[in-house]
Amino acid sequence: MESPHIAAVAADTSDPRAGLRAVASLRVLADTWELRQVEAALRSGMTWQDIAHALGVTRQAVHKKHAKRVDPTIPVLRRNA
Repeated sequence: MESPHIAAVAADTSDPRAGLRAVASLRVLADTWELRQVEAALRSGMTWQDIAHALGVTRQAVHKKHAKRVDPTIPVLRRNA
């Protein structure tokens, strides 16, 4: 499915089976994009706290979700509180 089409199918309630499949596809796509953006943020020098703030979650939540998934060659800055 193409991403603009996926959103339309996910929003259309006339075919719940297709809509649910589209929602599942959007979740995978959003998770992939989020990881890419987290890696880009780390490369640009943002901290886990900066990333969490941008995503509207806690530092602990974003770290738990992504720390083991990011490219291990990316240097991670740590700010003293």
